[in-house]
Amino acid sequence: MSVAALLAIAGTAAAQTNPAGSVKPEVLRGTTADVTKKTPPGAKAPAPAKSTAVRKTAAAPGTKPVVQRGSAQRATPETLRATRYGGFAPAQPPGPPPSLDTTSPRSLSLVSFNTQETLTVTYWSNGAYHRDALDKLNHFLRDSRDNALTEMDPLLFDVLWHTMQILGYGGSIEVLSAFRSPTTNAWLASVSRGVARDSQHMNGNAMDIRFPGVPVYKIRQAARALNMGGVGFYPRSGFVHLDTGPVRYW
Repeated sequence: MSVAALLAIAGTAAAQTNPAGSVKPEVLRGTTADVTKKTPPGAKAPAPAKSTAVRKTAAAPGTKPVVQRGSAQRATPETLRATRYGGFAPAQPPGPPPSLDTTSPRSLSLVSFNTQETLTVTYWSNGAYHRDALDKLNHFLRDSRDNALTEMDPLLFDVLWHTMQILGYGGSIEVLSAFRSPTTNAWLASVSRGVARDSQHMNGNAMDIRFPGVPVYKIRQAARALNMGGVGFYPRSGFVHLDTGPVRYW
């Protein structure tokens, strides 16, 4: 059944669309309507539903126990942000932050899982990003399904490079997914529940990667220690998701 049909059955629908050519994700937002059932004449109105969050506390002998009813968890900017982007907003990682190399040239050797293309490039040195190297990375990390590309977030490359340094890894990085056009992401979301409709991949600041020969849990651990963005752990599929969105993990 199509999304439109499902929304028609539910009785409410809301959608946001983007201008042509925009890489801003399309977001469908549902609304919940209050429904009141009418009571037939002469019939008793149904009693209001009781909250299931009930806790009894001890009381003095001869008195009734005190019943405390739980309340909904208070929404905070962190929980709202975690819901918006998927995953959970974490506390600070345990232990001291890793010592980062902020002076050495930063190079990446990449292999595309989808196209089998390879790229080795030094994208940063002497305190600056190199425009020609960033252009090569933008093309390499394009949507292989429709060849669309965007300006990737250079900070994403830093997250990847620092993760390698923490692990002491100097080999090639296998890239399973990087930039996704809205069309490709919508198709993936329709066939997989694990794909967010407003995925960070559409913003050019996410990559799904693996380091051949390195257990994915170690990649996750190193990336989370950076506390520089989102880290998704997919052990069954054998890859880790990195992005420069809000700090969170799943």
